[in-house]
Amino acid sequence: MNLQTFIAQYWPLLLLVLWFGYKWWNARRVKAMLPRLKAQGATLVDVRSPGEFAAGHAEGSVNIPLPELGSRLGEIPKDRPVVVACASGTRSGVARMMLRRKGYAQVYNIGNWTNLRG
Repeated sequence: MNLQTFIAQYWPLLLLVLWFGYKWWNARRVKAMLPRLKAQGATLVDVRSPGEFAAGHAEGSVNIPLPELGSRLGEIPKDRPVVVACASGTRSGVARMMLRRKGYAQVYNIGNWTNLRG
């Protein structure tokens, strides 16, 4: 099997691998930046459900479930970095896009909430 045939046959799997690879790389990058972001007064937002948050969360994080994010923007300062987290990085990725569209300049997706522990 040549490379073109392989890509034509397995492109969905390759795309999935690239997506998860990007999520992993980005989460590591933001985790490395976390001490600096915290020193700048970052707001740590966990967008999981209240039940997930109650089962475990990072100290200093605030729980704003993704479906409530749009109506609770007043709780998130625009003049400081915002670090969003969830269970896998998918919901927090959506939250990051939403916040960026609402004018938040410094929004970082750290992926899994356990990465907020520093």
